[in-house]
Amino acid sequence: MKAVVLALALAFVGNKSVFTAPEFDAGKTYVYKYEAFIMSGLPEEDLARAGIKISTKVLISNEAQNTYVLKLVEPELYEYSGYWPKDPAEPATKLKAALAPQFAIPIKFEYTNGAIGKIFAPEEISTLVLNIYRGLLNILELNIKKTHKVYDLQEVGQGVCKTLYSINEDERLENILLTKTRDMNHCHERIMKDIGLAYTEKCETCQRESRNLKGTTTYSYVLKPVPSGLMILKAESNELIQFSPFSEGNGDAEMKTKQSLVFLEVKKELIPTIKAEYHQRGSLMYEFSDELLETPLQLIKISNAKAQIMESLNHLVSHDAEIVHEDAPLKFLELIQILRKVRREDLEMNWNQIKKMPTQRRWFLEAIPAVGTPDALELIKEIFLAEEISVIEAVQAFATAVHMVTADTETIKIFESLITNHKVVENPVLREIIFLGYGTMVSKECVESDCPAELIKPIQDRLAEAVAKSEIEKIILYIKVLGNAGHPASLKSITKLMPIHGTAAASLPMRVHAEAIMALRNIAKKEHRQVQELALQLYMDKALHPELRMLSCIVIFETRPSMGLVTTIANAVKTEENLQVASFTYSHMKSLSRSPSTIHSSVSEACSVAMKILGSKLDRLSFRFSKAIHADYYNNTLMLGAASTAFYINDAATILPRTVVAKISAFLAGAAADVLEIGVKTEGLQEVLLKNPALSDDADRITKMKRVIKALSNWRSQPNTEPLASVYIKFFGQEIAFANVDKVMIDWVNAREVPIKEYGKKVLKTLLHSDIDFHYAKPMLAAEVRRILPTAAGLPMELSLYTAAVAAAAIKIKPTTSPHLPEDFELSKLLETDIELESEIRPSVAVNTYAVMGVNTAILQAALVTRAKVYSVMPAKIAARLNIKDGDFKIEALPVSVPENITSVNVETFAVVRNIEEPNVERITPILPTEALKSISKRTSKSSEILPLESEANPIVNYKVRPFAKRYCIKNHGVGLRACFKVETESVDFMKNTTLYNLVLQRNISFSVKPIEGEEVERLEMEVKVGAKAAEKLIKRINLDEEENVEDAGPVLMKLNKILSSRRNSSSSSSSSSSSSSASSRSSSSSRSSRTSSVSSSSSSRSIRKNINAAVLPSNSSSSSSSSSSSSSSSSSSRRRSSSSSSSSSSSRSVSDSARTSSASSLASLFSDSSSSSSSSALDSKVKAGFDLECLFGHHQIFNEAYLFLQNKGLDEEDIVLVVILRAVKNNKKMVGYQIAAYLDKPTARVHLIVAALAPEDKWRLCADGVLLSQHKVTAKVAWGEECKRYSTLVTGETGLVGSSPAARLRLSWERLPSALRRYGKMVDEYIDSEILDDLVHTKSKNSTRQIYITVAAESDEIVDFIVKTPMNTTYKKSLHLPVSMPINELKHYIPFDEVFEKVHFLITKAAAAECSYLDDKLTTFNNRTYTHEMPSSCYQVLAQDCTEELKFMVLLRKDSKEQHHINVKIADIDIDLLQEKHNVTVHVSLTNGVVVYAPSHGLQEVYCDNDSWKIKVVDWMKGKTCGLCGKADGEIRQEYRTPNGRLAKNSVSFAHSWILPSESCRDNSECRLKLDSVQMEKQVTIHGDNTKCYSVEPVPRCLPGCIPTKTTSVNVGFSCQSIDSDTNPFDRSVDIRETTQAHLSCSCTAKCS
Repeated sequence: MKAVVLALALAFVGNKSVFTAPEFDAGKTYVYKYEAFIMSGLPEEDLARAGIKISTKVLISNEAQNTYVLKLVEPELYEYSGYWPKDPAEPATKLKAALAPQFAIPIKFEYTNGAIGKIFAPEEISTLVLNIYRGLLNILELNIKKTHKVYDLQEVGQGVCKTLYSINEDERLENILLTKTRDMNHCHERIMKDIGLAYTEKCETCQRESRNLKGTTTYSYVLKPVPSGLMILKAESNELIQFSPFSEGNGDAEMKTKQSLVFLEVKKELIPTIKAEYHQRGSLMYEFSDELLETPLQLIKISNAKAQIMESLNHLVSHDAEIVHEDAPLKFLELIQILRKVRREDLEMNWNQIKKMPTQRRWFLEAIPAVGTPDALELIKEIFLAEEISVIEAVQAFATAVHMVTADTETIKIFESLITNHKVVENPVLREIIFLGYGTMVSKECVESDCPAELIKPIQDRLAEAVAKSEIEKIILYIKVLGNAGHPASLKSITKLMPIHGTAAASLPMRVHAEAIMALRNIAKKEHRQVQELALQLYMDKALHPELRMLSCIVIFETRPSMGLVTTIANAVKTEENLQVASFTYSHMKSLSRSPSTIHSSVSEACSVAMKILGSKLDRLSFRFSKAIHADYYNNTLMLGAASTAFYINDAATILPRTVVAKISAFLAGAAADVLEIGVKTEGLQEVLLKNPALSDDADRITKMKRVIKALSNWRSQPNTEPLASVYIKFFGQEIAFANVDKVMIDWVNAREVPIKEYGKKVLKTLLHSDIDFHYAKPMLAAEVRRILPTAAGLPMELSLYTAAVAAAAIKIKPTTSPHLPEDFELSKLLETDIELESEIRPSVAVNTYAVMGVNTAILQAALVTRAKVYSVMPAKIAARLNIKDGDFKIEALPVSVPENITSVNVETFAVVRNIEEPNVERITPILPTEALKSISKRTSKSSEILPLESEANPIVNYKVRPFAKRYCIKNHGVGLRACFKVETESVDFMKNTTLYNLVLQRNISFSVKPIEGEEVERLEMEVKVGAKAAEKLIKRINLDEEENVEDAGPVLMKLNKILSSRRNSSSSSSSSSSSSSASSRSSSSSRSSRTSSVSSSSSSRSIRKNINAAVLPSNSSSSSSSSSSSSSSSSSSRRRSSSSSSSSSSSRSVSDSARTSSASSLASLFSDSSSSSSSSALDSKVKAGFDLECLFGHHQIFNEAYLFLQNKGLDEEDIVLVVILRAVKNNKKMVGYQIAAYLDKPTARVHLIVAALAPEDKWRLCADGVLLSQHKVTAKVAWGEECKRYSTLVTGETGLVGSSPAARLRLSWERLPSALRRYGKMVDEYIDSEILDDLVHTKSKNSTRQIYITVAAESDEIVDFIVKTPMNTTYKKSLHLPVSMPINELKHYIPFDEVFEKVHFLITKAAAAECSYLDDKLTTFNNRTYTHEMPSSCYQVLAQDCTEELKFMVLLRKDSKEQHHINVKIADIDIDLLQEKHNVTVHVSLTNGVVVYAPSHGLQEVYCDNDSWKIKVVDWMKGKTCGLCGKADGEIRQEYRTPNGRLAKNSVSFAHSWILPSESCRDNSECRLKLDSVQMEKQVTIHGDNTKCYSVEPVPRCLPGCIPTKTTSVNVGFSCQSIDSDTNPFDRSVDIRETTQAHLSCSCTAKCS
């Protein structure tokens, strides 16, 4: 046995596969040579790179057990900025000298079994230097397993990352070769600091497909076995970090780090000890230091903080007052950087120094919020509380600081102290900003890690207190704060406000519920599962208001629901009763199913499946129903995209929707952000604008109506919508402002009596009395996005993007008034004053954007920088003159000096290194190998903002540079200017053609405007003259020869002219029967065109005009006899016609029905001038006969048009009412421009416009002539070219009847058109045919080659027929459904071109109104649902009423024993009874004064009643607020049968019975003998073995006691079955069974009835 144990022991000793960790023997000092080289740039050689090199000797000795000492000896630092690999690194001598004291101090570290433990160092060693030590110690980190040669583990370094080990043996040298590879793409504790990315949402799917930032580190070791373990002979590390914002196969920018540790010797002398106190300074994990406060754009050494801040402020003030310097943004960034690095005391000292210096004060207040430190925020707080800044300045400072300040515990406490300050609480604007900002700070603090729930506890406590006190406005504010914070712990508080949790929450206003639901969106980013469950519960609750359910739908889809959840919602939509919810959900899923972005890929796939489940049935819902629209674009290669989302939430299909939300999102580099979101609610705005304001105070009216409706079974009023409009704005998902326009806000504004009028008057007087010289500059740090991560060498690598901008404007205004205005003049004096203003404005803007990749520390920087500079200066000098009394206005653009380029864009990429010991020296190398640059001075002692560069003596000429330059110019000889756009780029042969490489190329883009040599313009002028003396401004006289034009018209038109002239003269002589001919008579009447309508009733012209009048005027009869016979019994609609229509209809009666029938043909007769059998048969199969326009548009139009345009030379200069001169006055005094003259002849309703070129030799003109030929026809002619003879068009619009349907036609004809216009017309015609009107009927036909006809005829209120005839084809459509209903009956009797605006307003109002009608026992509800209604005898039923608590109106209906209908209308204090008696309708009004049943301000648009029908219309803003037999007018046809207690009846009979007003006794004055009762089911029902009694849960009309039914009807109602001894109200029970029972409609009572 002993022999076996000995053999095993010898075998174990001889096994070379057993390894140990590196060891450093006690009493010895190991000497190594260490080098580290960090370099950033593009991967190709011979391009510029920037880097840092460290070279030193390293001494390591054992101080105690597992504790070692490390010291650097002879350290060297080098800077690299050149073309790799040809250029050498330059020593950083001064920086080395500055760091030498820290490098001379040794550090201590724990080292056990190859693992680095704690690190100890004195406080004198900075964190930056200690990180360099960590980079070195990182090489010593070796976790060697004794029994494995290949293995992986999680190793500490730049985080906790996956590391793969591979061990081999070199038997020849007896060395061990070890390689470890660290995958930095798989680190669960990656050390990384993000700044400015708190509002973005990472796309994990995008990063899996293509990582923007990826890296790996490989360590190679040569180890030698020694008696104590292993000794490191050589170690090398190669780290590669690649970055590209795009997903391209190659072409990433990269950061390379190389380390080398080579064993030199072993010394017996130990490292000398020093007298210093060592402290534990962490472990091997990297620690961030001052690099967080440094911008990678410049290094600033703080020597005198106060003086440096003042120097920067004074420089910005002096150099950027009138015109911004192109490097002003960089100087503003310098100011921000200095302010970040100074102490709080220095900030206070500077503020005290400049707070009374207005310009410096403004720049300081702009910079302080962008500093982003707790000290800066504390300073803003202190100077606000000390009232050293105004409220406006405080609002601006806090609003900016919220988004720029880095969130931490300290800054959150500052905001927490502000929300309790009375100065903040008392100001509504500041209170809103501070509270919302508090939520934003919590959100930013918790974005990367979990934060304690105590951060939101102050808001939760305030919310609970506000709920207890029912302070609605505070509740909404605190909900928004919790929504901004997005903390999961706030979910419980918000859930308590949902209407599904108890009666307390249900009693809160609906807008509180809406805000609570929308607040879930930010919480869902962390707790999407819980939010999904809650939102789904709300969505499925059909008892909730539809708006809340639609808001829940928004929340669900923002949580990225799974396939199962989406299909569950889709199946619910299939059976959804509320069409608003169904339409919204369907449109939302349909939009998302089309999303191509990778970020939404899973949701898009799920929605595509949902679309297959739902089909296309819901596509037919009109725009009246709520919609969700989502559109996005995403380029996978560029990883770039944008999305826009709009939510349109409607409640009752009103004109103004309840809620509109619009959102814009952006996708970049695998991240998404909701850039901007705007939401508007108009819940009560429309009602406030249109309804009668006195209604709410009319208590008597409400009391009276409530007595009537008291009889209804369990009637429940709808909640009254508070008059409210609200708006909110979100920026990057955080709400920054909101406003509610309600009575409280209006009273608050009125109480302060804001003197807007007085303030405006004061400004006007200041403008007219004194010169104005104003300068203003606005700086902005628009973007600061940074990502900082450590490299293997211990120095931090930074990827950053900065954008800063400065805009400025210098404004000078010099006023002159004649006569001179006194100091305190009245505004009426301006009407008699000649005012001249000379102004000069010089706006300018400079924008600098920097993209940086490289090393950024507080003492040294080495990076690759891409800089884009945009600079624009656009000066202008304007002189204006205004004389209101004479109607003169003149504005001049005067010469002004402009820079060479109005706008320039410069993009360049370079490698740069700099160190803190030489802050004024930078080594810059352009990216392309065209020239290298020496170290030069960046800033002079006066801090110039120009970055000077000098070329190096040795240019690289090995590679060919490909320059590209192109200039695009256009000239305008009229204004004498030439505009040029110039582009210049450079590239080299070996660069890749990728997006990233193209972006870093040098580019220069410029835009310039210069005068054309020899054609300089002195000034540009625009003069306007209005009034009777407008002709005085004419520069070029235009004589229009009438006879010449008549000859050009041809012999036929000449004859027509003579005929029409004679008829016009005849008409003028007999003007006693024409109201307009007398107004048109003048001494030169031979040269005037008489208004066509003025001769329509003249006896001399009646024979010519007969067909015209018959076509264009409406007729109610088919023959003269029938017309006359029906005149005595015309309906109420005919009585509402105007007198002009009535008089015109007498002439139309001469057209017989047979004549009209003979001229009628099918719609196909209009499609082609020459019909064929094939085309006719095809068309006849698609359209009906009887659609003929010949009776509407007869052959008379040629007379009217010829008469108009043969007389178009009759206007003279006396008729000119407007002259506009647009001209350019050149240095040679020549004028170039145009003259516009407008003529107006009111008696003939004629407008003439002439545009003529001012140059004497230029005969180009544009002539436009328009006239109202009749009350149903208007026409206009436009001609242009030389003397208006080259091209011309004629446009005619007509209205009339087709059969009994109103119709309109637009005709466009031309004689000659430019070829370009014809070409574009054909393109439009083809596009419309192929893309837009695919569902229409198209026919090829040879129409007129110079005419286009568009004809529309209305078949009904919602259906029209139309025809479009073009030279190429004919397009038509029968029975096209309109999205809105039009009042066709009113259109028949309207004169379209008389009082146009009033008629349009009335028609829109009528079209928007909801209509309920009754005819032949068929009742059509507001939602256009028809059912048969059998009315009870003598009992009133509620047709329609205002179901809010205001009870603005009520309409009741009953049928008496004689089967006559009685309608009672209650409006305000008025009772109106409409009684149908035989063939007449009698009106009884409770007031002595006359009244019309038309009350739109009360919500009732119209009540109409005739012999056998009636109709009710309610205004648009009452939709969704009505109830009764006519329904709610909310478009929800699936929920039409809503009873007074809110139940949904299953059939129309039960629904109609529920709205009966029962009688209390058969002895009252009413003839109604019915009551509404819950009836017991006749048959016995046994449930669970027990006998039960079943009562109807819906009211059933039954006769009163002592009465017997004389008429009954069957009705199917629901019954609820309970135990026999139960006495609960049956109306509150659920339905157990449905059975048919008898309902009583008429009763006969005995004398003994009760």
